[in-house]
Amino acid sequence: QVQLVESGGGLVQAGASLRLSCVASGRTFSNYAMGWFRQAPGTERELVAAISGGGGRIDYADSVKGRFTISRDNAKNTVYLQMNSLKPEDTAVYVCAADSYNTIRGGKAAYWGQGTQVTVSS
Repeated sequence: QVQLVESGGGLVQAGASLRLSCVASGRTFSNYAMGWFRQAPGTERELVAAISGGGGRIDYADSVKGRFTISRDNAKNTVYLQMNSLKPEDTAVYVCAADSYNTIRGGKAAYWGQGTQVTVSS
């Protein structure tokens, strides 16, 4: 079983930056693609970014391209989401997830974290 624990959320003003971290348990972290999803009240859960196990394939939602960067450090069992130029519409609970790359790109995952709140004020 894989446990995922996110951190780094908070309350910031528009234009600020945050870096989210997700630490995974287990010895097979590099076997999993990772993704960051978000869900705001009244919205469907949205895939923000995905990264393959080795980091060679990356995908972003159009709404965050050029502002967010996903990365991973397999030696630390950690995936990151660097969020720059934050906008109020980025406000959501951000959740990390693990599965195959294409499964995550399809909006699903076998393993999910508990989520971390990101709030961007105007």
